[in-house]
Amino acid sequence: MLGVLLFIYLFISTKNSHELEAQRKREADSIAVVKAKQAVAAHAKDTTAMAMRTADTATGFNKAIGGTEQLTTVENELIKVVFSNKGGQPVSVELKQFKAYDSTLVKLISPGTENHLNYSITTAPSQVASIADLYFNNAQLVKNADGSQTISYQLPTPAGESLVHQFTIRPNDYLVDWNVVIGNPGALFYQNNFNLTWQSQLEKTQRNVSYERRLAGISYYEDNQFDYMVAKTERTLEKPVQWLAVSQQFFNMTLIAKDGFSSGVIHLLKETADSSTGVERAEVGLQAKIPALAATVVPMQMYYGPNDFHILEKQAPGMTHIIDLGRGIYSFVRPINVYVIMPVFSFFKQHIASYGLAILLLTLFIRLFTSPLVYSSYLSGAKMKALRPEIEAMKKRVGNDQQQVGMEQMKLFREAGVNPLGGCIPALLQIPIFFALYSFFNSNIGLRGESFLWSHDLSSFDSILNFGFSIPGYGDHISLFALCAVVTSFLISLYGMSMTPDQSNPAMKYMPYIMPVFLLLFFNTLPSALTWYYTVSNVITLSLQFVIQHYIIDHEKILAKLKENRNKPKTKSKWQERLEQMQEAQKTAQQVQKRPPNTRK
Repeated sequence: MLGVLLFIYLFISTKNSHELEAQRKREADSIAVVKAKQAVAAHAKDTTAMAMRTADTATGFNKAIGGTEQLTTVENELIKVVFSNKGGQPVSVELKQFKAYDSTLVKLISPGTENHLNYSITTAPSQVASIADLYFNNAQLVKNADGSQTISYQLPTPAGESLVHQFTIRPNDYLVDWNVVIGNPGALFYQNNFNLTWQSQLEKTQRNVSYERRLAGISYYEDNQFDYMVAKTERTLEKPVQWLAVSQQFFNMTLIAKDGFSSGVIHLLKETADSSTGVERAEVGLQAKIPALAATVVPMQMYYGPNDFHILEKQAPGMTHIIDLGRGIYSFVRPINVYVIMPVFSFFKQHIASYGLAILLLTLFIRLFTSPLVYSSYLSGAKMKALRPEIEAMKKRVGNDQQQVGMEQMKLFREAGVNPLGGCIPALLQIPIFFALYSFFNSNIGLRGESFLWSHDLSSFDSILNFGFSIPGYGDHISLFALCAVVTSFLISLYGMSMTPDQSNPAMKYMPYIMPVFLLLFFNTLPSALTWYYTVSNVITLSLQFVIQHYIIDHEKILAKLKENRNKPKTKSKWQERLEQMQEAQKTAQQVQKRPPNTRK
């Protein structure tokens, strides 16, 4: 049951990639729409530029048309941001504490990629211009008394109008304050509508780009409720939006609106070419109303940083949900991660330098926590094994009548006081823990770059052999941790089959051989932290089974107890009575069907 449910879970978790394949046509249509919009915008820009060069009434904007780009770098201990006077916005963002797969610093915005913030302003009657295409005056950089740095860009405007982009970076902070300071907003924005467009393009930071794409997506906080999308290409937001994040496996860029946006629309496109280093592209349109004042400020913030739980919880409400610790149909495992696994793992990590040893201790803690369930499961298995001789004798007596075999077997279990589900139910109760750990190890940024044994990065798969080519469904490498997990799972399956009565269903007989094949396909690309945990857990299981069966459980006492239970007077529960009635009815129906037609009544 554990193997089947694990297979179903992993199948569902990879379903998004299959859905993306099925949505290629819609993605192509979405791209066509975006390109059409860009073409219209480019045409409008050329028309506006031509009109400005000839119109005497728009001389204030002439300086913003054909300027020269100038770059200014502002940095603190955590981030390095390069600003451009073209559009008055960041054009490059590096995270100084993290390195990508190629040992360079992680870049959330790379020069030359499609990353920009944009909105339109009125430059003359019936004429508009995109702010991303205009050149602001040279940057004004000020170092404040609290250690923060403020860089300001002022757009050349006619008299009586003003537009300033003001960015503030504080020490040891991933958050960048962005204020749009507007003078006479009624002249610059049609009906005081602030329509912000954010285009972003995330690039590969991990070795396995296809796995990174599967975990990437868009998260947002709409009407104080968290939601996300990982596969759907388009979504409309009709309620107030507090923040919106474009994220990948371990990093995100989040736009936070202090006063909120009234509505929005999201376009998401994930890269599909294996040769590409791109992860996903997003175009977001957000709308807000500017107060009808003589001067006003639109306050926003940009977060450029890691998916670190303790950092995100200090930024804005709900931002910790950007980290997939269990969401959607698996949201029931999030409390397990937040309140149990994360604190315990953090405790071990504070006292042990090695992440691999911390995972081992976490495994021991979980197995100790679930030991009562495990013991009851093994005890039930021992009882089943003690009954095997009687079950085999009963099958020889009854023959091939499967209906009668089932009835006699249930009768034997009832007389001996054995619950045939006693070994299954405790195991099923452990499934949420595995689901929680699957999410935890996939999203724990602390594992990035941490080596253990032969694995150079616990956040990615380990590889002892690279093929140089890719095998469909398996990959281009061999993961030794995955092999260890599969082999130990196979041994557990064999041991479990030896504990249960002989299976009349051929499919169940071959399950120990079939499931490892599926597990090998799924495990080969999983983070080595997860396959290491699974290996340790399986070794503990095998050790416990051996110790309990040979040194704790007394089989002679079990047989004596079974004999004692059999001699006790039995009372049937209503459920048992109904079950026996159903079995008797089915047996009678089968006997009637076997009679010649002329003798049936």
